[in-house]
Amino acid sequence: MDPKEQLTRLAAPVRASLEKHRLVWLVILAGLILLLLPSGKEMPQPEPQTVQAGFDLTAMEERLARALSRIDGAGEVTVVLTVRDGPRQVLAQDSREDQGETETVVISRGSSTQETVTVQELYPSYQGALLVCPGGDDPSVRLKLTEATSALTGLGADKISISKGK
Repeated sequence: MDPKEQLTRLAAPVRASLEKHRLVWLVILAGLILLLLPSGKEMPQPEPQTVQAGFDLTAMEERLARALSRIDGAGEVTVVLTVRDGPRQVLAQDSREDQGETETVVISRGSSTQETVTVQELYPSYQGALLVCPGGDDPSVRLKLTEATSALTGLGADKISISKGK
């Protein structure tokens, strides 16, 4: 049997399948063509993530003071916030049950650069707030300032002190 006859015998079932399932083969062919076409977009390379200091107490006090100063009757508000403890990061840990040890997970970025894997960033909780403003003696202004400060910091009304200032 020569190679031409073998090829003809092998091609006969393929031809029968092509005639019987023409639509299926067209869809498969179209899918292959679409896969081979260039998309025109390059895959973006992941950039190294830089951890920025996400919590700045002074900036928060300034933002809060600007917002509270816009409340009708308050005047220019000065804000002092206290926090329980500073910001913290929870790092990924690798534990070995058989030895009872844990190690901090470290990623090597090449060029002898290593970084820890941060699982969670914990911001400090507020402990108290002091607001000083010219309208601090008006009960309706005090109520508005207390509600706004409570909404933005999560502090209860008993942890917010409002005083009349110059």
